[in-house]
Amino acid sequence: MALPTHNTAPAGRAHGFSGRVLSKGDTPASNANIANIITVIRILLAPLFIWMLLADGSDMGALRVAAGILFIVAIATDSLDGHLARSRNLVTNVGIILDPIADKVLIGGALVALSILGELWWWVTIVIMVRELGITAYRFAVLSDRVIPASRGGKLKTVVQSVAIALYLLPLYTIVGEWILVVNVVFMAAAVALTVLTGIDYLVQARRLNRTRS
Repeated sequence: MALPTHNTAPAGRAHGFSGRVLSKGDTPASNANIANIITVIRILLAPLFIWMLLADGSDMGALRVAAGILFIVAIATDSLDGHLARSRNLVTNVGIILDPIADKVLIGGALVALSILGELWWWVTIVIMVRELGITAYRFAVLSDRVIPASRGGKLKTVVQSVAIALYLLPLYTIVGEWILVVNVVFMAAAVALTVLTGIDYLVQARRLNRTRS
């Protein structure tokens, strides 16, 4: 899987808050366009979601269900801001950076909270967070040289992580039976596997790119 890069802000993208916010066109888009605003809202929803999850304290009550629904809504809007950015030509380097960060804040917060509640092994959270924070740190380290958007494998990994977390968040076993707990573990195992594999692939591709640029 190729590691996509952008050396500088492409022509047609704004460098600040001037430019298009919602309208479709070929003129520069504002960094404060509608797609980026949705992404920022997703990031701001994370603390509320985490508070609701911890406040429930594994009681599986109304707060737990609300936290699960809020997580699903927040993570699902990833496709909405992406669609708006692409369909209305509102893609900006700021958005390319913020979009995966929003996913990591939501997913990372959920994993840490689940581990604090004793519902998820800490080693799972640590493995996933080390990979996510490491790749994010690398993105920022090379930001002055190029912007690295999420790869297709990375996006698939995020989808599987999101499904696995949603299964852990919602008390579905109270409705369909405890067999769903096995499904939860299977999805989380797949999420861990994809997290590790895409992380390794990311580093390999980055090393190859650095060699070609040196």
